[in-house]
Amino acid sequence: MDSPAKIHRRTLLAAAGVAAASGVLTTGPAQADATVRVDPAVDQGAWEGWGTSLAWWANVFGDRDDFADLFFTTKTVSYNGASLPGLGLNIARYNLGASSWNQVDGASMVASPNIPRFKQLEGFWQDWRNEDPASSAWNWNADAKQRAMLVKATQRGAISELFANSPMWWMCSNHNPSGAADGGNNLQSWNYRQHALHLATTARHARDQWDVTFRTVDAFNEPSSSWWKADGTQEGCHIDATIQRSVITNLRTELDRLGLTDTAISASDETNYDLARTTWNSFDSATKGRVGQVNVHGYQGLSGRRDLLGNDVRAAGKVLWNSEHGDNDGSGMMTARCLLMDFRWLKQTAWCYWQVMDPSAGWGTIRYDGSSGRPGAVETKLYVLAQFTRHIRPGMRIVNAGVDYAVAAHDPAARRLVIVAANNGSAQTLTFDLSPFGTVPNGTATRWSTLTSGSGDRYTRRQDLTVSGKLVRVPFEAGAVQTIQVDGVAR
Repeated sequence: MDSPAKIHRRTLLAAAGVAAASGVLTTGPAQADATVRVDPAVDQGAWEGWGTSLAWWANVFGDRDDFADLFFTTKTVSYNGASLPGLGLNIARYNLGASSWNQVDGASMVASPNIPRFKQLEGFWQDWRNEDPASSAWNWNADAKQRAMLVKATQRGAISELFANSPMWWMCSNHNPSGAADGGNNLQSWNYRQHALHLATTARHARDQWDVTFRTVDAFNEPSSSWWKADGTQEGCHIDATIQRSVITNLRTELDRLGLTDTAISASDETNYDLARTTWNSFDSATKGRVGQVNVHGYQGLSGRRDLLGNDVRAAGKVLWNSEHGDNDGSGMMTARCLLMDFRWLKQTAWCYWQVMDPSAGWGTIRYDGSSGRPGAVETKLYVLAQFTRHIRPGMRIVNAGVDYAVAAHDPAARRLVIVAANNGSAQTLTFDLSPFGTVPNGTATRWSTLTSGSGDRYTRRQDLTVSGKLVRVPFEAGAVQTIQVDGVAR
């Protein structure tokens, strides 16, 4: 059974495929041969990287090195007889759980009848009567598999973020970490500080005991949404903007108290661009001052005023991440189109896919059975993501190509230009005009091709492109997503 959140997201994404945002954000594929001018003067800054949230797939597969290599390195990984391109993700988002199965003063967790076990993440602070993390009130052996994948990702070079889908069950008014019966606020007023303390104490313990330093901590997950209900299929909690301000204040205090003054607060992981802007602009200046990074989820698909959110966040001097995108198009084309829209209009510095593995067809890059823990089919989406994540690497400068179907990234030190483009229309040729660059040597360029139809090219490398007179012409089959790499390029 799908959660209300997932059903709602599917509705949003389906609508986005029919009607894109009005005005400057109207989007569509290039339907005929076109020329794309790549201008290094339009520099959006340094790219921070790519990531995924670990829950819930890591709660099932967190002890597997092959999946750690597949998602957090660029190695070629063997899986079910196939050789898969490692995605090279460098951001791991660790989900602090809200569940435990102990009793405290006769009270125990109330679990939704619809939540599967693999979506119940065990939290560490299991007894509210003692705040001392060295006491038996805290169980640091909890959540073993997700913790294992966090450590594996860190060992492979990933940075990390700590976030919570819900406060611990005993902090919730109905003791149900899936939400209130009516989808309203469910965090008890006397536990605002406790929720912050749980997060901050976990961050300190991770640094001291796991050799994991969380760069950012986020207390929320789609907190203004009303679909977090007691009969839901996952952990979640409605927390309105007024309460968010209080929790953020407490979180800064607790992080500082524990010596984590360099750990930034991120907020608020709202479900879409427009809602994220509303929440951000509802914060007073003091609250905004405590937030170092604004996180947004991309569940408006091709719609929403990405540009307005991006402008507001940058004007405030904050880092901006799309910390969660997900869609049920296993071909990867919707992912590619949304991501390219993000690059052009949102101008985020990092981008994370929600669950790289998911039981529902189309949602992840690899399917699995949540009950048995058996991994299954590879989605074409994995190969589409590889076009972006393996080639646009951390530290490269993002160059907006001026269209909704292509993005460019330049590595000045390596003198390498990378262009990723998606063709959602009929077969065509795209000509990339590189004349704004100072140096573009004539010669051969490399391309990698994925056909989102699922037949033909998966992640196929070819050296059949010619660069001449600072132009490179690239054939695109219908439904193709391709990466073009041109070496020797300097500004």
